[in-house]
Amino acid sequence: MRPTTKVARLDAIRQALNRHRVNSQQQLSSLLAEQGIEVTQATLSRDLDDLHATKLRYADGSMAYWIPATTDQQAMEAAAAEGPEVEGENKTDAYLAKILTGLITSVARARNLLVVRTPAGAAQYAASALDRQPIKGILGTIAGDDTILIIAADDEVASSRANWLMTIVSGQEDSRAR
Repeated sequence: MRPTTKVARLDAIRQALNRHRVNSQQQLSSLLAEQGIEVTQATLSRDLDDLHATKLRYADGSMAYWIPATTDQQAMEAAAAEGPEVEGENKTDAYLAKILTGLITSVARARNLLVVRTPAGAAQYAASALDRQPIKGILGTIAGDDTILIIAADDEVASSRANWLMTIVSGQEDSRAR
């Protein structure tokens, strides 16, 4: 049983999209109804928007909802093996730019590590936004109060990601290395 809060409903939607290939809002509504969650189409639309849901096109031509914030690395690799193409390739960049602009004050690189500075108290929020996105070559983050350590797969990726991060938080159009 779930509480009837928006947070619980959003969590149920995340779980449904992670466990099933959901092609329509009607299918998603049915999956939620099986859990005792009744939702109108308008509310479901707003919830999907709040979750930054988008649709993937799979190799077989079918479309299914996908939420970047809840897709782990194994699921991304499995989806890539199936051949999906994310519509709106820069959607993740735009989302991160919206969240991180004004929060990142500097980026320094030490081999495969990036040290990212933020205002006091903002590092965990910014790191969480980065962790929830499928960013090629980034293994993870560690956050303190005003510093984030980003671990990249190798030195080359770290260099590329440092430039990419500064590009998206500077509001420039070119979002390289995506």
